Parts: sequence; C-alpha cells; structure tokens
Amino acid sequence: MESAIILRHLTTGYRLKGKDRIVTKDMNASLISGQLTCLIGPNGTGKSTLLRTLVAFQPALSGEVSLFNKPISSYSNEELSKHISIVLTNNSHIKNLTTYEVVGLGRSPYTGFWGRLSEQDHNIIRQCIQRVGIEKVAQQAFQTLSDGERQKAMIAKAIAQETPVILLDEPTAFLYYPNKVGVMLMLRSLAHDMGKTILMSIHDIDLALQVADNIWLLTEDGTLINGTPEQLCSDGTIQRHVVSEDIEFDTLRRTFSIKLP
Repeated sequence: MESAIILRHLTTGYRLKGKDRIVTKDMNASLISGQLTCLIGPNGTGKSTLLRTLVAFQPALSGEVSLFNKPISSYSNEELSKHISIVLTNNSHIKNLTTYEVVGLGRSPYTGFWGRLSEQDHNIIRQCIQRVGIEKVAQQAFQTLSDGERQKAMIAKAIAQETPVILLDEPTAFLYYPNKVGVMLMLRSLAHDMGKTILMSIHDIDLALQVADNIWLLTEDGTLINGTPEQLCSDGTIQRHVVSEDIEFDTLRRTFSIKLP
C-alpha cells in the first residue's frame, strides 16, 4: 500500500516575533492511499494547526511533510491544488452562488485563466453532485441549504477537484446524528471505492472508531499516537486518553456510555 503523506519528526505551531510556539511535536505517521483516517483529540491540541500544515497553509516549525515521496515545500501552489483538496467547517461566507456553481469551483485548477468550464468539466460536476446525493438542490442558492447539504456540497467540490488526497476539518460538526453517519460512510466509500486518501478531524470519537481505517490521536501534551481502531482499543490507548470517571467504554463495540448516578 502506498503512503500518500508521510510525517517525519514533524513539529507544528507558530513563529511569533522570533519565538516558536509549539503546538504538536515530533510526529511520525503516514496516510495510506485508499484509507479513511480520523484525527481525534481534545480541543486545543492542534488538530486544525496540523491540517493547515499538511496543506502548506502554514510552514512546519521543524521536520518534514512528504507528499508522494516529495517534500510538500517543493510543490508549487498549482501543483498542490491538483494533489490535495481541503474541506473547512466554516463555509457560511459563500453567497450568491448556486450549489452547482460552488461544486464547479473545484474545477478551477483545470479551467485555465478564464475559468471556462468545458463539457467534460460539467460532466464531472454532475457526477460529483450525484455521488453525494444533492441533485435536488443543485440549482438552489448555497446559503439556503441545510448544514448537512452544505457539507455534502463542499465534499462534492473537493471530489470535483480530482485530487488523490482530501483533508477535512470537522465535516460532521453541527450535523444531526443520522447526517453525521451518512457523511462518515460517504467518506469511507470515497476512500475504498475511488482510492482517495482521506484525513478528517472529528469530535465524534465513537463514530471514528467504528468507521475509520486508521486513527490519529493527538494527546494533551502535543504528541501523536496512530494505529487502527482495533489496536488503539485493545492496547488501552482509548481508555487512557478518552475515558474518564463519568464514562464507560465498550472495547468490543467501540462505543461510550455515561455512568449515571
């Protein structure tokens, strides 16, 4: 199995006034093509910072991110746009575009200076809209969609970009539970059926443990633990870093329950 992204002793954070503010440190891990990996961890541990570093929105403080065996720093912006797409949670700023037009923005790396869509581009857009199941709202104004429909549209846009790697920052946030499950299963299908490499941050740990192929767990001290859900459940990692005195964890079912008085 090919590693699409490899982290080697990666340290992320911010450089302010000549001083480094370290968020995560000395991370070693890889993302495998055709697999869904879920990034979990408490608030403030640096999940979004890590995602921004992986798409070169901000530089690493030290170490290396390798994308298909090349340092990510060696890619031009145009090259990156054809290798990695990203889906952010906050998409409320998009106004005065239809759902179809938003999905069509994913074709921008291929449409040239004038941004004109060819018939092939339109075919790809229609296929992506159909794949995520939003045909009924394709001509509807994007800002009028429900949260779940907007998330599906942004995922369709990422698919239309035709990148082998897709990163998502909390795509299930604010969604009704059945919609969360639907988005998770759709992303798993994209990885398994289309060979995409998918990394998503998520707070719904029980969903991640049931659906993901691999888990990246960022701990409170800024280190990264990675493994399959089976490994992290059986070796006690989930119990040590997630379970508290108010929570019980079923290792076999990979589900949590509240200890009620």
